[in-house]
Amino acid sequence: MDALPSLLVSRRAAMLGGAGLALLARSGALAQAAVPTPDLKDRDMSFIDAADGTPIFYKDWGPKTATPIVFHHGWPLTGDEWDAQMLHFLGEGFRVIAHDRRGHGRSGWTEEGNEMDTYAADVAALTDALDLKGAVHVGHSTGGGEAARYVARAKPGRVAKLVLIGAVPPVMVRSAANPGGTPIEVFDGFRKALATNRPQFYLDVASGPFYGFNREGAEVSQGLIRNWWRQGMEGSAKAHYDCIKAFSETDFTQDLKTIEVPTLVMHGRDDQVVPFDDSAALSAKLLKNGELKAYEGYPHGMATVHAEVINRDLLAFVAAG
Repeated sequence: MDALPSLLVSRRAAMLGGAGLALLARSGALAQAAVPTPDLKDRDMSFIDAADGTPIFYKDWGPKTATPIVFHHGWPLTGDEWDAQMLHFLGEGFRVIAHDRRGHGRSGWTEEGNEMDTYAADVAALTDALDLKGAVHVGHSTGGGEAARYVARAKPGRVAKLVLIGAVPPVMVRSAANPGGTPIEVFDGFRKALATNRPQFYLDVASGPFYGFNREGAEVSQGLIRNWWRQGMEGSAKAHYDCIKAFSETDFTQDLKTIEVPTLVMHGRDDQVVPFDDSAALSAKLLKNGELKAYEGYPHGMATVHAEVINRDLLAFVAAG
């Protein structure tokens, strides 16, 4: 991600027939033709309060007696990142849960607390409120760090298994202790791009390295690009800015060493966002009960663009005794 390609996304104009437009104009209703954005409070939405009172939005689908699978989204997205997995595992009879991290999407925006300890504490508040037992936690990218920190500190009986997909642990940024990491200048570039022109930056990420759409022969989906952008722009610029430090500089080494539940590490070898060699390969060695599954040529957003493969492998791991 040293250089992100620019993308101009064409917008299709909404089409109204000439007769219908004339009718609206004659009736004086033209000014009323635009559909207002629904108030979130008018929707059937679920929230819990974090320890500091911040509302955390979540989706909870499926039988409450079924095995729960909790999905942790990446930066700067929302629980909607997991639509392909939520619907798949719902169809398989599981209880599926996804939340929006604080500062992201429909959850509350806070000036402080946009770091991993608070993110993990928010997850603990959610699992306590829902009284989840024997849950499988699945984290992607930043969500993998959040999930690892939560699982390492979870109450006994809360967690059965963990899955890390394209996840940021053990630590992303380059240092003397992590010479293969990503230079801090790259993350400084993220912060500058976000502060300068967040909408364009998010288009560049989604249309380029995130899904591997910048690779020759890639089948580009404008719908995925727009949906990524839509999720990103729902969140707080301040929270997203702070989260860059959280996902790039947090060291999860001790968390990984502490985790005892079976853990599946899934990672694409062509991940341009979280490079394979300095993440998955190292995480698997630190885990007491870890399994590494590498995917040749798969990008960072592989759970979306290769959902059929990832869902199959996830199901095999979750269902295994």
